[in-house]
Amino acid sequence: MQDYSNFDPNSLGLKSNNIFGLPFNEESAGLVLLPVPWEVTVSYRTGTAHGPDQIFEAAMQVDLFDPDVKDGWQKGFYMLPVDRNIRKKSDYLRQCTELILSHMVDGGIVADNEQLNNKLTEINENGKIIRDWVYEMTMALLKKGKKVGLIGGDHSTPLGYIKALGDIHKDFAILQIDAHADLRIAYEGFTYSHASIMYNVLQEIPAVTRIVQVGIRDYCDEELAMIQESNGRIVTFFDQDIKERQFEGETWKQICDSIVAALPQKVYISFDIDGLDPKLCPNTGTPVPGGFEAEQIFYLFRQVKKAGKEIIGFDLNEVSCGHQAGDCIDSIVGARVLFKLCNYLVS
Repeated sequence: MQDYSNFDPNSLGLKSNNIFGLPFNEESAGLVLLPVPWEVTVSYRTGTAHGPDQIFEAAMQVDLFDPDVKDGWQKGFYMLPVDRNIRKKSDYLRQCTELILSHMVDGGIVADNEQLNNKLTEINENGKIIRDWVYEMTMALLKKGKKVGLIGGDHSTPLGYIKALGDIHKDFAILQIDAHADLRIAYEGFTYSHASIMYNVLQEIPAVTRIVQVGIRDYCDEELAMIQESNGRIVTFFDQDIKERQFEGETWKQICDSIVAALPQKVYISFDIDGLDPKLCPNTGTPVPGGFEAEQIFYLFRQVKKAGKEIIGFDLNEVSCGHQAGDCIDSIVGARVLFKLCNYLVS
């Protein structure tokens, strides 16, 4: 048991401590956070690979009192060091991706260009390597009895973690907070694209019996067809439908009740920050008008717990300050979302 008798939760967060200024290490923490600084396949703007570092910095300003989960921090939260080699590999492969995308935008065919085709193969091979690395890292933590949260990076990063959970829990749902459906099949040729994460989950992890998507407002006709033909394995609460229900008099509680009713007993939360109103995440990779206030999603989480559902894990991804040198609202919001997710996971 960690001795934090000399720790003042009301004092300034100390950088000599860990995430949120907490005095825990990997051994003493009940919840361990795995940072994955990977953004090889982002489609628009970069910066998410720096998300874990930026969230860590902003987390020092988060007050430790949470009225929803009082003293949750006492269970111990610890963030593993960011693997700089992974980020270096991400930076290199991102340059390869940009060459491929530029060629495609100009009307070129990647398969007809030997050099670019080789780079595409390298990107896809490394996507599998990252998936397997995340699987091994998270499985090792789970076997130690740790609760685990993952911080991206882009939305491709949690596939290995969800796969690890699928080897332990035989029936659970993903509650996906997102602007995008992420059901593309090898989007832009990238097998492990951030836009393909939920498609890959459906293909690789049979233990995920349902994906409940909330806030989706940017998708293609193929993704819509996949949702409609999924026989209920994908349940999507589109942003437009949610807004229309509210315009016509339904309360957010009533809508949350219908979302919660679609969930089985065990729930994994996949939180893409662009599910929020873009004023809260203006530097995320692909911001989309619409979305939610953070308090709306926190209320949804409360209703999930109130209904007796078990939250078994989470990821938080696509947080980016872009190319800003200093602090930005994205990391501040991201840190508070992370704290709420941590508290609900250990509650």
